Amino acid sequence: MRVDELGELSDEVIEIAYKITKEGLGPICDNCLGRQFAKISSGLSNDKRGKILKEVLRTKGMEIEEGKCWVCNSLFANLEQWVTKALERLNDYEFDSFLVGTKVSGMLLENEEQIWEIAGATYAEPLKAELNREVGKRIEVRTGKRADFEMPEVVVILNLWTEKVELQINPVFIYGRYRKFKRGIPQTRWFCRECHGRGCEKCKFTGKMYAESVEELISDSVLTEFKGDDMVLHGCGREDIDVRMLGSGRPFVVEIKAPRRRKVDLRMLEEKVKEENKGKVEITSLQYVKREMIAKIKNAEAAKTYKLDVELKSKVAEEDLQDALDKLIGAVIEQRTPTRVVHRRADLVRKRKIYNARLVSFNSEEQITVLEIKCDGGLYIKELISGDGGRTKPSLSELLGTEAEAKELDVVDVELK
Repeated sequence: MRVDELGELSDEVIEIAYKITKEGLGPICDNCLGRQFAKISSGLSNDKRGKILKEVLRTKGMEIEEGKCWVCNSLFANLEQWVTKALERLNDYEFDSFLVGTKVSGMLLENEEQIWEIAGATYAEPLKAELNREVGKRIEVRTGKRADFEMPEVVVILNLWTEKVELQINPVFIYGRYRKFKRGIPQTRWFCRECHGRGCEKCKFTGKMYAESVEELISDSVLTEFKGDDMVLHGCGREDIDVRMLGSGRPFVVEIKAPRRRKVDLRMLEEKVKEENKGKVEITSLQYVKREMIAKIKNAEAAKTYKLDVELKSKVAEEDLQDALDKLIGAVIEQRTPTRVVHRRADLVRKRKIYNARLVSFNSEEQITVLEIKCDGGLYIKELISGDGGRTKPSLSELLGTEAEAKELDVVDVELK
């Protein structure tokens, strides 16, 4: 081994190394000495750099003190202990990729600052960067898994304060579509407005406004299979609680937090959800996706098709109803935030387009008609029928010259644009 392996700045390197060993606070290990010159040359480990420099200093007559390293407290002599701790923690988790991170203790940070005052930090690599790399290499060899610096499934955190290994288990994301066959079920959990989830008499101490939701019905099956801590459903819009979601279903992404399993047969999972929630909820078209899919479906533009039973408050001829529907086709609806939701949403005027409106059936005696309407996502369909006191223009009520009300409503298609 030769000092010129460290590059063209060999004289300067020797001078800095001499200063470190002379002015340091005690013995220094090969790793900590070599790390001060990590940026000078590639192809050498820090401990090899340190060995080379110590040999050169000895040839120049300098006595190298041996013993516990004052910089890292001989941390690098105990790497296997950290590897063993990490493997014990990882044993309960399924993963293919990982990354190692370090929480450096205050003492080591102070020591690193002191050695940089002596040697300068121009060529140095931080202690935690070397520790992450060296432990990571050993975990790769022991597990056959790969280090991933972009999107690791698991982050192994070496906490030098507590001398324990912590794990950050990154979520699993699954895209799919859900169908909801029963009315009265919201998409996600609704915490009680009175107690905000703590439990009170109004919510019968459940902390929730409703006993179940699509999110909760799905999560029971999903969390069992993935052995996760929690699940969050991110939907492409949402239907009202009294609306069924039929047809091909509503797109969604579920985020499974801290999963111990990451590879589950998704076709099997679809069947399990169907079996455990007969007559309530089904999920289809499941596929593994990345986190970015959440933003895509939340921001996606969609056309939605509704099927609805409409009650007319006075008698209307079928021809007049058909004429009103024809006028809606292609119309741009100006809709001010409905009175029923304005307490929780911004009071704005939104413009949405109607693509199709057709008469499915008409009962002249009961004045009940079934309609199918395709429109932009975000249109409040109930208010398209009633007019909401003039806040939605045009509306079916306005075009017919009589009050109309949507009695039952189903979403039969959500088409992503």
